[in-house]
Amino acid sequence: MKRIAALIMGLALMTVLVAPASAKELVVAHDTNFMPFEFKGPDGKFTGFDIELWETIAKKLGLSYKFQPMDFNGIIPGLQTGNVDVGIAGMTITPERAKVVQFSDGYYTSGLKILVREDEKNISKVEDLAGKVVAVKTGTSSVPFMKDFGKAKELKQFPNNDGMFFELLSKGVDAVVFDMPVVTAFATTAGKGKAKVVGPLYEGQKYGIGFPPGSEELVKKVNGVLAQMRKDGSYAKLYEKWFGFAPKESDM
Repeated sequence: MKRIAALIMGLALMTVLVAPASAKELVVAHDTNFMPFEFKGPDGKFTGFDIELWETIAKKLGLSYKFQPMDFNGIIPGLQTGNVDVGIAGMTITPERAKVVQFSDGYYTSGLKILVREDEKNISKVEDLAGKVVAVKTGTSSVPFMKDFGKAKELKQFPNNDGMFFELLSKGVDAVVFDMPVVTAFATTAGKGKAKVVGPLYEGQKYGIGFPPGSEELVKKVNGVLAQMRKDGSYAKLYEKWFGFAPKESDM
């Protein structure tokens, strides 16, 4: 009888210990400056497509979380070490990254575009960047792309978008190579009349939500919500809000 009572007490204690762990507050990392996916609004709070997408997913799954803004190049290491539980920051799903972290299904189709000054007439494709000074963002897919195909004289790496754009407008670089939605947003807002996007879309790939290794259960639940959002139209509604037009089937 004593053994049974002790066993019951042990099981009860395990339940108490396990319950808080399963309901822990997730640390959700995002980029500090990646308009229109994540950026600081006029009220000082971070907003954007990624921010609202995660808020929707978390609400549907009943997840407790806190956002942690950080430089993009710190998110993957944070996921690897377990200091970060989720990373949503316009992260391209690449074979190299998929070896060290887990990804959700792709939720946005992006690629790389070239941004130049408005009066630039000699750069219209990646081949024209040979011998030029080009700005890229540290830790992003633009870095290996330019090293493999750009043949630039120099690559200047910046931890944030503002640094790249300022360097372009101040003539410190000849071009910026970065994610299509971000350079397009800059060219049509703060950079309007000063910068333009040129050339085709390069390296068309999906963005995914990142998780530490061993997160299969959470990844499966997140994928379920993403599928539901595509089906019920809530994904398209959110997409239109932040990009101004409806997504194509290939965008989702």
